[in-house]
Amino acid sequence: MTLAAQIRSATEDALKHLFPGIDLSSATITINQTKPEFNGDYTVVLFPFVKLLKQKPDVIGNDIGNYLVEKTELFDTYEIVGGFLNLTIRDHFWISFLLNQFNNRHYGEKAKQDRRIMVEFSSPNTNKPLHFGHLRNIFLGNGMSQVLKANGNQVVKANLVNDRGIHICKSMIAWQRFANGATPQSTGIKGDHLVGDYYVKFNDVYKAEITQLMEEGMDAEIAEKEAPIMKDTQKMLRDWEAGDKEVRSLWETMNSWVYAGFDKTYERMGIHFDKMYKESQTYLLGKEIVLQGLQKGVLIKRNDGSVWVDLKDDGLDEKLLLRADGTSVYITQDLGTAKLKYNDYKLNQSIYVIADEQNYHMQVLKLILTKLGEPCADGIYHLSYGMVELPTGRMKSREGTVVDADDMIDEMISLAKKQTEEAGKTEGFTPAELEKLYETIGLGALKFYLLRVDPKKKMIFNPQESIDLHGFTATFIQYAHARICSILRKENVPLLPDSTNYQHFCKDHSQPLFPAEKKLITALEQYAVIVEDAANEYNPSLLCNYAFQLAQLFNSFYDEHSISKAESEEKKCLRLMLIIMTAQILRHSMNLLGINLPEKM
Repeated sequence: MTLAAQIRSATEDALKHLFPGIDLSSATITINQTKPEFNGDYTVVLFPFVKLLKQKPDVIGNDIGNYLVEKTELFDTYEIVGGFLNLTIRDHFWISFLLNQFNNRHYGEKAKQDRRIMVEFSSPNTNKPLHFGHLRNIFLGNGMSQVLKANGNQVVKANLVNDRGIHICKSMIAWQRFANGATPQSTGIKGDHLVGDYYVKFNDVYKAEITQLMEEGMDAEIAEKEAPIMKDTQKMLRDWEAGDKEVRSLWETMNSWVYAGFDKTYERMGIHFDKMYKESQTYLLGKEIVLQGLQKGVLIKRNDGSVWVDLKDDGLDEKLLLRADGTSVYITQDLGTAKLKYNDYKLNQSIYVIADEQNYHMQVLKLILTKLGEPCADGIYHLSYGMVELPTGRMKSREGTVVDADDMIDEMISLAKKQTEEAGKTEGFTPAELEKLYETIGLGALKFYLLRVDPKKKMIFNPQESIDLHGFTATFIQYAHARICSILRKENVPLLPDSTNYQHFCKDHSQPLFPAEKKLITALEQYAVIVEDAANEYNPSLLCNYAFQLAQLFNSFYDEHSISKAESEEKKCLRLMLIIMTAQILRHSMNLLGINLPEKM
């Protein structure tokens, strides 16, 4: 039980004892951290009790405060400030907490429960490489998966690959026309990049054909439909759905190039999936669901043969589910995938990590499944996030202006190398160790910067700012961790020592805690609440903020207090436990976000 929960329970007991017969729900008891400008550690908000108890908040606060100090061993003193009861926790609680938890590698985690959650993220198309726009999605999905798992859930990390459709056929047509048989092996180009080049080529040719048709007098809207390369692409899609062997063979070959490229990029980022779904394997199930919806009278077929759902009574619009030629649209496969995921795992919740541009799409998907009576509808949750832009503006893959994920990773590692060399921090490392360090710093900076902002907010990514050693960055946290490791090496103390080593000096610690010591312990104890809040709010940025503030507190503590020259062996022991647990919590919190912390920088 967290300290906040213990305080809530003790306050509830106090209220029941002091005011018998009054029905006070524990939900009315609000516990906050005491503001820095006041004395105390935790605060009980008194205003919710005033109306029910018909007493002034100061009177209520004094009654509760006296009871808690006299009847429990948790509290030392209290103070009333304007309707708030500020409580000071006794030092022995903090010492006991530290002694019990300082080398607990699983502090902040909850016991496993039978709650099954799937987090679907990344979801790339096989017509281009992973690009910078994918990165916030990938890191957010991976981070939320780890946070939910730490909260005791059974989590499946899933990736739905959009491997079929008109956009895939665009790169296939362009390759057929212009590649002259080029392959990743013959060109030395990574497979996903090679295919992406032909997706850009398609759009260049398409624009040129539209321009030519318009110069010949054709209306722009008609020209877009009549451009030869587009008509050929639409025919290829129909041939693919009809099972044409030649088209399917080319599709499988080009997709295999892309998958090989994706795998290298995922591996480089430290991203792994438990389950892969492909649109080509789910769209037929989606078509079956649509046809069943027609039979039930939930969906409607128009004269041209297209199938729609009418959501106007629900405040939305009509939505196309099958084209007139029988080919499926994007939401068709989403219907099939949603049902398949539920059937595969009997999910309690299915989380979709998708940009806020698709808010309407996700609203429609859930509503259609609800109308069709599919049980998977109840557990659908859209983890919506704002788009990421670079200082130069928004990226467009079809115009070839996107920054590939591989290139961004290379740039971040290069920045890490430059920064480390300029700071003269390369001594004592082998060349292999330096390469590993640059990768750890560069990738950590990239992941942290994209996760440190609330997912609901849009953001601009600044590579230089993301790696600032003195800023709100992973680099700052990594350096604090490396600093702790350096201290422990000098003291000849392992990162995860046996707690019995500390029993002699710390079991009956008699010296009062200094303010900087207490602030650091208090922050460490609150970690479990942060992990829980990050899951409940679907917001990994809470961990970023927490880890950064913890690193700041460590720096302040170490600037004030020596460890090697502590006032006594008791104090030295206490401070070693403090920094050991600080390092452990920094590692645990950043590991949830997929960020590694080096032991030396």
